[in-house]
Amino acid sequence: MVPSVDPLPFKLFLGYMDYPTDTNYVAMTEMPLPGTTQEERYTWLLSPANLKGNTGLHYLVVRPIVGPGIKSINATLSITPITSSCKFWNETLLDWKDSGCRVGVKTTHLVTQCLCKHLTFFGSSFFVTPNLVDPSRTAELFATFAENPVVVCFVGALFVTYLLVVVWARRKDIKDTVKVKGTVLEDNDPMDNYRYLLCVCTGHRVGASTSSQVIVTLLGADGNSKPHHLTDPKKPVFERGAVDLFLLTTPSSLGELQGIRLWHNNSGSHPAWFVGNVLVQDLQTEQKWYFLCNSWLAIDMGDCCLDKLFPVSTEMDLKKFSNLFFMKTARDFSDGHLWYSVISRPPSSTFTCVQRVSCCFSLLLCTMLTSIMFYGIPTDPSDQVMDLGHFEFTWQQFMVGVQSSLIMFPINLLIVSIFRNTRPRETSCCCSKTKKASRLQQKGGVSLQATTTATNNGSVTLEIIIKDISRILQSLYELTKCNIPSNESEFGPGKETDISAVLAEVEEFLKQNTKCSNDTQTKAQSQLTDEGIEKKSNKIQHLHRQICHLSKQLSVMGPSSFPSPQTFDNAERQVQGMKSFLEDQFLASSHVDQDDPIYQKNIPEHGTSSDGGKKKKPQPRGVLPWWFVFVGWLLVIGTSFVSGYFTMLYGLKFGKERSISWLVSMIISFFQSLLFIQPIKVICLAVFFALVIKRVDEEDFENVAFERNPGDQNNQPTKQRDYHLYEPPPPADIERMKRNKILEQKAFALLSEILVYMGFMWMLLLVAYGQKDPNAFFLKKHIRNSFAKDVPDTMTLQDVFTWANTTLLQNLFGEYPGFITDGNSKLVGNARLRQLRVQQKSCQIASVMLALAPDCHAPYSWEIEDTGSYEPGWNHSVKDNISVSASSPWTYQSEAELRTQPVWGRLVLYRGGGFVAELGPDFENGSSTLEYLFHSKWLDKYTRAIFVEFTVYNANVNLFCIVTLLMETPAVGAFQFHSELQVIRLYPSTGGLYFFVMAAEIIYLLFIIYYMFKQAKLLKQHRWLYFKNKWNLLELSIILLSWSAVAVFIQRTLLGNRDMTYYQNHKDQFASFYKTATADSILQYLVAFLVLLSTVKLWHLLRLNPKMNLITAALHRAWNDISSYLLIILITLVAYSVVSNVIYGWKISSYKSFIDSLLTIISLQMGIFNYDEVLDSHPVLGGLLFGSCIVFMTFVVLNLFISVILVSLNMEQMYHKPSEEEEIVDLLLTKLCNLFGIRYKREKGPVEPDEEGSSNLTLNNSKALLANSSADANIYQKSDY
Repeated sequence: MVPSVDPLPFKLFLGYMDYPTDTNYVAMTEMPLPGTTQEERYTWLLSPANLKGNTGLHYLVVRPIVGPGIKSINATLSITPITSSCKFWNETLLDWKDSGCRVGVKTTHLVTQCLCKHLTFFGSSFFVTPNLVDPSRTAELFATFAENPVVVCFVGALFVTYLLVVVWARRKDIKDTVKVKGTVLEDNDPMDNYRYLLCVCTGHRVGASTSSQVIVTLLGADGNSKPHHLTDPKKPVFERGAVDLFLLTTPSSLGELQGIRLWHNNSGSHPAWFVGNVLVQDLQTEQKWYFLCNSWLAIDMGDCCLDKLFPVSTEMDLKKFSNLFFMKTARDFSDGHLWYSVISRPPSSTFTCVQRVSCCFSLLLCTMLTSIMFYGIPTDPSDQVMDLGHFEFTWQQFMVGVQSSLIMFPINLLIVSIFRNTRPRETSCCCSKTKKASRLQQKGGVSLQATTTATNNGSVTLEIIIKDISRILQSLYELTKCNIPSNESEFGPGKETDISAVLAEVEEFLKQNTKCSNDTQTKAQSQLTDEGIEKKSNKIQHLHRQICHLSKQLSVMGPSSFPSPQTFDNAERQVQGMKSFLEDQFLASSHVDQDDPIYQKNIPEHGTSSDGGKKKKPQPRGVLPWWFVFVGWLLVIGTSFVSGYFTMLYGLKFGKERSISWLVSMIISFFQSLLFIQPIKVICLAVFFALVIKRVDEEDFENVAFERNPGDQNNQPTKQRDYHLYEPPPPADIERMKRNKILEQKAFALLSEILVYMGFMWMLLLVAYGQKDPNAFFLKKHIRNSFAKDVPDTMTLQDVFTWANTTLLQNLFGEYPGFITDGNSKLVGNARLRQLRVQQKSCQIASVMLALAPDCHAPYSWEIEDTGSYEPGWNHSVKDNISVSASSPWTYQSEAELRTQPVWGRLVLYRGGGFVAELGPDFENGSSTLEYLFHSKWLDKYTRAIFVEFTVYNANVNLFCIVTLLMETPAVGAFQFHSELQVIRLYPSTGGLYFFVMAAEIIYLLFIIYYMFKQAKLLKQHRWLYFKNKWNLLELSIILLSWSAVAVFIQRTLLGNRDMTYYQNHKDQFASFYKTATADSILQYLVAFLVLLSTVKLWHLLRLNPKMNLITAALHRAWNDISSYLLIILITLVAYSVVSNVIYGWKISSYKSFIDSLLTIISLQMGIFNYDEVLDSHPVLGGLLFGSCIVFMTFVVLNLFISVILVSLNMEQMYHKPSEEEEIVDLLLTKLCNLFGIRYKREKGPVEPDEEGSSNLTLNNSKALLANSSADANIYQKSDY
């Protein structure tokens, strides 16, 4: 029972099958019972014994207990009957019993309180029971589809979307299969047999990919590789976030790598390249070197460098936090994270994009099912709340999360694990062997069958053989380090075509080198290691392959191609001799017996790999057999259809409103997890690995397949090198490219600046004109004309009362109650009269005039304003009388009490306080109030200003108008009428224009934030020099004015809400909106100046126009002279203004003050002047004064001022130098015309970048080839690395 009044004494009578009486009842009690809480005092517990075993209809009678003399009590009583019992399970009797237990007073219709005298077990569920749905009612539930199609349509849309995404994912997988294969470089020498694997990782930054041609050089302790062009004609390389593999060959081992040199020729549409890191692996020794580059190769980003050398990274470099963190984060997002990896999956992963999409789809449907299963389950009020600071949860919520995870995650983790760990399907045995042999040949890539090439081509000539011999001699120079004097690359006259002489020179040089090498070896025999022997053997093998290739060429040509058979025999004998000599040297250097079978392995046959037999068999990826992928697909299909089916059943059971509520909450939760929670978990995990684990993940390239290009597969010779490509761009070309790029960037920056400015001005004008309404002018004009009709120029106090009783009251209380004039504008609150007075005897009178004028009343000023309190008729002061009402018209009220502010009149600034009389809500009250004030002489000779104040609202145009009608006197007895009306809009329009203007305001703020960011960068770059640029100051002024306008806009909104709240609570009083109107006026002024400054900014954009640039330069040149003449003009204007004010200020209104005189003199210079009023007053004096002003100011000073500008303009035309910005405009126009297919004829030929992006930018006159290994070594030694 819940009484309305506590305590409420009453009696309760319970009767069976009839109404109870004082003597005939089943049970009776008196309330309230003893207890500390209301539940204990007003709860009546009846046991079966109290009911005397009766079951059926019972009657309850409530009889209040009242004291003597009280006839009735005004109170209510709410009674809720509840049937409840407490029982426990008796394990002995195996039955539910209630002995020793009773129901407590805290029992409600939701909770039962049991009080027991013994220990017992109470039943409770560990798991939370989800919402139940009956699959047998499928047809019945789907019959309600027309009433509730929300969940069914959403699940169906998910299935359709999944099918479309699978098509895209399959195409992506097909494209990725091409990217997985490595590339055998086309410019590998067919005779080079030492292999290096290059893994180049492009960064993930925006614009990291490149279209340039990238060149690489490996720098080792025992030599440097030749420059190699990293390219693949079958697939794009160096894309953003991509990992590209290349097979590079060298004649022999380079030893321990010390650095890598990368450059490109800055060609293509996006030449800039951000190289992440590079991994180089020696395929013979499996040794790896890491190069953490993480830098730009570009002319306009980073170090503005196209050619860089990177040192090998140490273990400490690899385990730095930044490297581990970024590598782990990139790996987790691209491969580990299920959702993000759909887009950025590594091409080498066996977990395909289609499988990832399917796993995401299955996971989403399972999440939806678990979410809808436990959605809207009633909370258990008896469940204990676990408090962890600001985070609270109950056991039920915790179990719901656990159960959802147990339902959803195991099956999905199983699906993902199956797809990740399943081995790819192997092909048949024969095909496998064929592909394996092909892959070994491609990966070895060591010896291209030169013999077959020559045979197939059939174009071997004597000149080609001589060139090959020259190449062999060049290899000798590169591979040997003995200082042996020789002619090197120069064959004497007559030797160019004498093959025997050429071969003799090679043979002699080979023997001399071998002798020098043997001498060195003898001296250091004790220090010679197995590694050194192996390196020397590799060099000898390389020379041996070249000699074998030369021997095959000779056999193909035959004696007929030589001048004589003897020449052919001599050449063949010399080649065989050198071949035998090299074989002997190999045996001597490796200490191998010729009869030993190992000898046959160490001297490889032509076209085979020297270490092909040493290659380990690659282990296949994954631990599950290939057919497990079908198990994964069965699980995906099963979980998807089961989850979707039961989700649709739950949605149909929930009803439309509950389904929409669940769908919205599920979508919000999903995107919150996907976009915020999961990325944060990935980042935190990366931080943990980088700080604690510190393990560098190594790449595995054992299963990478390498493919040759078609030309290589058809045994074509190595493609001819373009030596301009294999040398870095010279400094002159780089500077030219930088300049062209800078010009192009400035051109597009100019275009973007113009477009941004146009958008900025558009939004600003929308904001400026969206705040104003053209109807405001007509509303002000209508109200002003209504209240100022037939008002004379000067009025007496009697005229003021007459105007108030007629014009004021008739227009203030119009034909319709509560509306002014013709009934279109609603009067907001009451209108009021407010007067400002001066104190008596507020000025001093000359002693000789005291007899004539004993009293004096000064003009209004704040110092002599009367702020006292009086009785009616201004009889005497009652300042100390507390019984006088504060709202009396005879009591002064301050500015804060009246909620006003100072007002500018035509004479002075008036304070916001005064003596106030409200006119009331209708014509009768207003007329009686005016009559009372008139008879009480409320207005008298001490009155200096009279204000009529009221506010109206016109719903037709949604505008408020704050009206102030002012009558002021300068203490001469005549009042001048003046009106001031302020129109504001407190409530936005409800039409489509409102949303358009609101969107414009938001976009304008975004523009301001963009300009702030831009100016902050300039300030950080230029420091104090930033403030010396006038255009920077202009931008800064626009930003400050914009944020000032935002602050005033917020203030106006808050003040408007405050004033409207005050009016809603005090509708019978005057509603003051003065502060809101003032804030609105300030906002309009700020917006107006914003439009002014933003329009002036257009001058800065037009600086690119040659004429505007010339005018700006001329004004800058003449600024010193202009400032001097401006000072002279100012002095002259002030002098004539002072004289005019002194002479005519007391008789002509145009000169009544110094400001009026100054404006009149300025108008005279523009030809706006009233000569008659001056000449009528003083013909001679006026003619001399203003005639001299015209002659001196107009004919002399202003003409000299113009002459200074013209002279500066003429000088600027003579000495003007075209700026770089004119070239930028020319380039921009060229680009735009080319975009639209228009021919643009340029007056001058500005330097512009090569639009085709070809490698011609790198053409130069340099003669040094990068292939020179000694040059590379010098570069490496001089590097900062």
